[in-house]
Amino acid sequence: MEFAYNNLKFFRQKFGYTQEQIAESLDVSRQAVAKWENGSSLPNIDNVIALADLYGISVDMLSRNINAGIPVEEGGKYIFGIVTVGENGEITLPTKACEVFDLSAGDSVLVLGDEDKGMALVKMTDAGVKK
Repeated sequence: MEFAYNNLKFFRQKFGYTQEQIAESLDVSRQAVAKWENGSSLPNIDNVIALADLYGISVDMLSRNINAGIPVEEGGKYIFGIVTVGENGEITLPTKACEVFDLSAGDSVLVLGDEDKGMALVKMTDAGVKK
């Protein structure tokens, strides 16, 4: 199993912490936190447990690729995970995202973007946007 180091930065930013704050909380250097987040080293199990406790998530959620569809505070909203953009711009949506939004191979999605807020996908139907 490969440790999902991208989750370390994702959850740190989601909960509004700086690398310095995490380092202080765990009594490690900021450089150690930076190395964990870029994958050049890994936190020990005690630090993984401490981070999971700090964020209120499971060690499993912190350490594995998050493709399970994590519900967030507001109803009907999810974190589906981190995907990688391929050489030709393609992405593979997490299975749980496809299940929740009833997406199947061949379905069309509208790609929306806002330079400040990010990107979004909207399922399309033959009659237009799905309601």
